[in-house]
Amino acid sequence: MTVSHITTHVLDTVQGVPAPGIAVQLLAQDGDGWQLVAEAVTDADGRAKQLGPERLSSGAYRLRFDTGAYFAASESATFFPEALLTFLVDEERPHYHVPLLLSPFAYSTYRGS
Repeated sequence: MTVSHITTHVLDTVQGVPAPGIAVQLLAQDGDGWQLVAEAVTDADGRAKQLGPERLSSGAYRLRFDTGAYFAASESATFFPEALLTFLVDEERPHYHVPLLLSPFAYSTYRGS
């Protein structure tokens, strides 16, 4: 199985477990704003490995996570109905892994490997 140029992994830091079932959108910036490239849902391990093409051109991209629906499913209040991560891609780099560490009232991210 080929992995997309961008992958993500969502961890629920309150529960200490992966966060399955989170809808994720990959968006690319162009002259008209932000355009949808791909959509996925995190698997049982909280991962989205097939999120867009195998190769992307250089530029600005966003990952949009539907965190509101995730917390609503467990009847948990949340302050952030979505997490929006904007980052730059260099087409010469082979892979970008952009994890999300999530709780109802905070989130953080980093450049993964």
